[in-house]
Amino acid sequence: MKPAGIVLAGGLSRRMQGPEKSLLILNGATLISRVAERLREQVADIAINANGDAERFQEAECPVISDTVPGHVGPLAGVLTGMRWAAERRLTHIATVAADTPFFPYDLVPRLRSKAATETSIVMASSGGRVHPVCALWPVSLADALEDFLVVEDKRKILEFAERYDLHEEQFLNDNLDPFFNINTPDDLAEAKRHLEAETVG
Repeated sequence: MKPAGIVLAGGLSRRMQGPEKSLLILNGATLISRVAERLREQVADIAINANGDAERFQEAECPVISDTVPGHVGPLAGVLTGMRWAAERRLTHIATVAADTPFFPYDLVPRLRSKAATETSIVMASSGGRVHPVCALWPVSLADALEDFLVVEDKRKILEFAERYDLHEEQFLNDNLDPFFNINTPDDLAEAKRHLEAETVG
C-alpha cells in the first residue's frame, strides 16, 4: 500500500525577506502547487501541513492540516500531524517533503519504501553526502512516541528522534542540481528559475 504524502509548509520563511516562500511563483506556478503535483502521483493520498488560513493554498488542491502540537515547534510537529491524518485513513506510513524543494525525484517515495527493512523503519533521503531529514518515510505506528518526544521530553531534533529507531538512508545522485535543493532566499529562487529555463531549452 502506498503511503500518505505530507507536504511540510509550516516554516516561517525568515530568510525570504518577504512573502511566505511556499507561495512564491516559480515559472507560473506556486512552489506549493509544484511540490504537491510532483508528490501526488507517488502516494495514496496527500495533504499539506500548515498553520493559519488554509485558503492561501487553494491552488494546490489538497486538504490542509494544522499542527496537532501548538507553538510552531518545527518539522516534527508536521510529521506527527501527518501520522495522525494518515492513521484516520488506515494508511501505515507517510512520506514527507518540504514545500520549498520543487525538484525532488519523481521516484522518491518508491525508493524510500524499497529501503524500509521493517514495518518500523524510518528512511531518509540523502544526496551529496548530506541527509535530508524532512524528505523521509515514516511509520505511523511511531505517532505516540513522537508526541511524547515533542510534548513530554520537549525535544525538536529530527535525527535525535529517528536514531532511536530503525533508521536507513536512500542516496540520490546530484545531476545538474541537487534534487533536494531548497529555496530559502531570493537568490535561491533565481537559481531555481535558471534551472527550469535550462531544462526547457535542453
